[in-house]
Amino acid sequence: METRANYVLIGAFTLAVIAAAFGFVLWFQSLHTTKLRSPIRIVFEGPASGLRNGGSVNFNGIRIGEVVSVKLDNPRRVVALAMVENNAPIRKDTLVGLEFQGLTGVAAISLKGGEENAAAVPLDEDGVPMLTADPSALQDVTESIRATLQNVNRLVADNQESVKNSLRNLETFTAALARNSEKIDNVMLRVDGVMGKADSLMLGLNTIAGGAAGGELNLMVKAIKDLAEDFDKRSGALMADGRRTLADISRAVNNFDRNPTRVIFGGGGSSNSQAAAPPPAPAPAPAAPRAPSGQKRQ
Repeated sequence: METRANYVLIGAFTLAVIAAAFGFVLWFQSLHTTKLRSPIRIVFEGPASGLRNGGSVNFNGIRIGEVVSVKLDNPRRVVALAMVENNAPIRKDTLVGLEFQGLTGVAAISLKGGEENAAAVPLDEDGVPMLTADPSALQDVTESIRATLQNVNRLVADNQESVKNSLRNLETFTAALARNSEKIDNVMLRVDGVMGKADSLMLGLNTIAGGAAGGELNLMVKAIKDLAEDFDKRSGALMADGRRTLADISRAVNNFDRNPTRVIFGGGGSSNSQAAAPPPAPAPAPAAPRAPSGQKRQ
């Protein structure tokens, strides 16, 4: 029991230390944030449409803080309290107004301009710096919104007939679609059939080009290639035979030019000694008998 109680105390102490550490971090962060920002009070002498808690405070378009509270001081006066960065160059002559993110966006406090050497923002009775919004700036925002809405209204009014015609054409088109819904369904069915045939055709082309059967087109191309190679080999041999035949003919023509008789009659030898064989030489005559010694020849 004592061991279990010790474990419980150790666990509780560990959780308390972790919670204290988280609390310290959050407190330090909030303290640091508070030191980096300081309050400023913005007074609007008139309506501040669209301004609410959490709205941005922008200086020359850059966010430097946010609105923390908005309240009515009197029926014609709106007071907003904001927290802004301490290093923001806000001066006494800084212009204050409202800016909007679109026609229906949330309003943001807009701070603009101010001389660098101008005096600091004056303090209110409670020591909080206070600036009063420029009524002309608020009037400019209102006038801009009004001008935009008037332009939209004028655009619609000038194109009222065109808008009516467009709506009328749209209505006619939808009515035609409703009347021809069955035809459209038939057309879509035909389109589906055509697409099915196209799929079948593509499958057939795929089979011919190289499907599971090995590709009929590939086999056809291979057969044509083999035929071309065989024709190439045969034509090469035929051309070699033709060259030999032409060489023989050329040689025969040259021999005919040099010795036509040989070509006609055949045999060897030149044209003088080999044209005809010479006749045989006559046999020598027998010698006369010798006379006996002592007798004269007659």
